Amino acid sequence: MRHRLVNILQSNSFFLFGARGTGKTTLLRELFRDKNPLWIDLLTARDEQRYINNPDRLIEEVTLGKIKPEWIVIDEVQKVPKLLDVAHHLIEERGIKFALTGSSARKLKRGAANLLAGRAYVNNLFPLTHRELGETFDLSELLTWGTLPKVTTLMDPLERAVYLESYAHTYLKEEILAEQLVRNVAPFRKFLEISGQTSGQLVNYRKIASEIGSDPKTVRKYFEILEDTLLGITLPAFNKSLRKQQRSAPKFFLFDVGVRRAIEGVVAQPIVESTYEFGRAFEEFIILEATRLNSYGRKNFKLSFLRTEGDAEIDLIVERPGAKSVLVEIKSGKSIQDHHLRHLSSFKRDFPDFEAVCLSREIRARKHGEITIFPWQEGLAEIGF
Repeated sequence: MRHRLVNILQSNSFFLFGARGTGKTTLLRELFRDKNPLWIDLLTARDEQRYINNPDRLIEEVTLGKIKPEWIVIDEVQKVPKLLDVAHHLIEERGIKFALTGSSARKLKRGAANLLAGRAYVNNLFPLTHRELGETFDLSELLTWGTLPKVTTLMDPLERAVYLESYAHTYLKEEILAEQLVRNVAPFRKFLEISGQTSGQLVNYRKIASEIGSDPKTVRKYFEILEDTLLGITLPAFNKSLRKQQRSAPKFFLFDVGVRRAIEGVVAQPIVESTYEFGRAFEEFIILEATRLNSYGRKNFKLSFLRTEGDAEIDLIVERPGAKSVLVEIKSGKSIQDHHLRHLSSFKRDFPDFEAVCLSREIRARKHGEITIFPWQEGLAEIGF
């Protein structure tokens, strides 16, 4: 099993949230390999039916049973949210610790489920990072197929394409609908296709609403669903700019490049260097990687971007507690020229106290005026991710 960067503290009960297929169950089986926990898998019809009508049954089993577990694992706890009340009781009364996985924190919140009021730490799990992939990391492969753990184990491109297409069409559509996170099927299906096409672009709620035959409020809700289920991230616009004519709309990124390409129907097409698609996928990857590493390292960096009405843009702004903020330009090229840094140089003059870096595919770091050009791996580490 690959070493995962998520730092799960086992001194306390915890949640482990993540989209299906990110490896939550595999991680917990490795974590509890020698602990013999009571394991409840709510993805199985047997366990779901066992507790859905009588969640207090778990209290009875622990109270009367011969086994007194130190840990109880409940896999996909959003399937039976009332079990969280039971967990709360057993934590308080019996000192039992719980490991609770879920792919839908939204369903728990929406149903006013007991989130244990700080009695359980919260961890998020994402697709694999380049550091977790280690020696098997290949940028072209990643930009084509993404890094869901299952994808990285498949060698046949056809198998990878079929898996990602199944994930996009079966899980993203059917599973979200099955969890009753949305009720009106037709506009949501259209929305998912558009979310792939517009991933990494400014969000225009009104335009999307018009295309799917809905309203902007519903479109906002759809984006919130994808974010709450860790199927996407919202990158907000920087709100402290000295420039008055800046755009305030956020950007939205689907959580995995391969899944995004599957939703668009282009996952079987190879990505070619020096094309628009290569540059787009590279920028997506860097921003997703920064988000994942920020979460795993508990850095609490604030991530945003900045674009003016004239379309001058900084791809990423990183505000770091106790350190200088960083303006980040993301370029997929192997040789960065002056014209690639024009906007970054301009914004650096507006923000003289910020550091300015370019993350690229150059092989060595170098200084260009007030801008440091990094190989992207080194640059992410230098920023603090």
